[in-house]
Amino acid sequence: MRWDIFCQIVDNFGDAGVCWRLARSLAIRHKQVVRLFCDDLTTLNLLVSGQLPMMGLTIHAWEASSNPLLNNTSAQMAPDVVIEAFGCELPQAYLTNLVIANYQAVLINLEYLSAEAWVGEYHAKASPQAHGLAKHFFFPGFQANTGGLLIDPVLPIPTIAAPPASLASLWQQMRPTAQRISIFCYPTAPLQEWLKNLATLDAEYDVLLTFDHASYLNQALILPESMRLHFLPFIPQDDYDWLLHQCDFNIVRGEDSFVRAQLAAKPFFWNIYPQDDLAHEVKLKAFLDLYLENASPALISACWQASKWASPTVWWALLPEWETHAKLWRTKLLAEQADGGLAARLLRFIE
Repeated sequence: MRWDIFCQIVDNFGDAGVCWRLARSLAIRHKQVVRLFCDDLTTLNLLVSGQLPMMGLTIHAWEASSNPLLNNTSAQMAPDVVIEAFGCELPQAYLTNLVIANYQAVLINLEYLSAEAWVGEYHAKASPQAHGLAKHFFFPGFQANTGGLLIDPVLPIPTIAAPPASLASLWQQMRPTAQRISIFCYPTAPLQEWLKNLATLDAEYDVLLTFDHASYLNQALILPESMRLHFLPFIPQDDYDWLLHQCDFNIVRGEDSFVRAQLAAKPFFWNIYPQDDLAHEVKLKAFLDLYLENASPALISACWQASKWASPTVWWALLPEWETHAKLWRTKLLAEQADGGLAARLLRFIE
């Protein structure tokens, strides 16, 4: 089938990361024909770096959807499925052309991932549209009655692995005796204080800060020799997946890195995007209740404290137990997504 995916980047990386991973999964694993339209090709191309050309998958500027050569609704070229990622509205010229041609493409509003119970009740429900095209809301989620998780590709849990080219020179600076920590957080996070507290523990740390995180720190920050900060360039999506697997602890934000951190089977916490109405607190609680369902009281407390940016001195000693739990959680996730996860569930729903 022919799929058009529309992505407007709201949060720099996350929206593009999810859309690219979905488009690639549909094209490579499921042999679909996919066009990805994005309003920020600069960011998307950084994530995609080195992966194109790819059979069955092309990327285009947002405004290109109005190009007659691409916006073709003949029987041979019209899309079977059109995805509005995260509630973005389709370009008016593109939508008008679909309606005028009276071609019955299925519209999918791909929503944000949540572990909240209500997601299953609203997943895959139809939404009547004045223009007559069938539109459904598709909710990614952890439960069987949701759209599932975007799990492609599933990387093996490594022991020793050679770094990708984008990380090769930096990886030579890693100390074999140091614990590795990757950090991808929002500018509002209390990162500097967190690092200073961690540095008081009697251990060595190599801290890998993702692109632009140097701007989050005060230049006057002084840390002991036991803690070394490494500032990463912007690396491709697959290389970041590899990095998560190689670290002892990960701090992630957004939706794509949130799922990838779980699949890495390492302790992590989710720096969830703060919302004025505190809806993020409900969303975080729903996930942690699920994630920690079979955890010990001590680990439950540690995970909650970590998620609130409490001083690592309070909970860092629980890291070995947390790593065991993280491996069990990955196994559980993969078992529950054995049907192929979000891409496969989406395909079966459309069929």
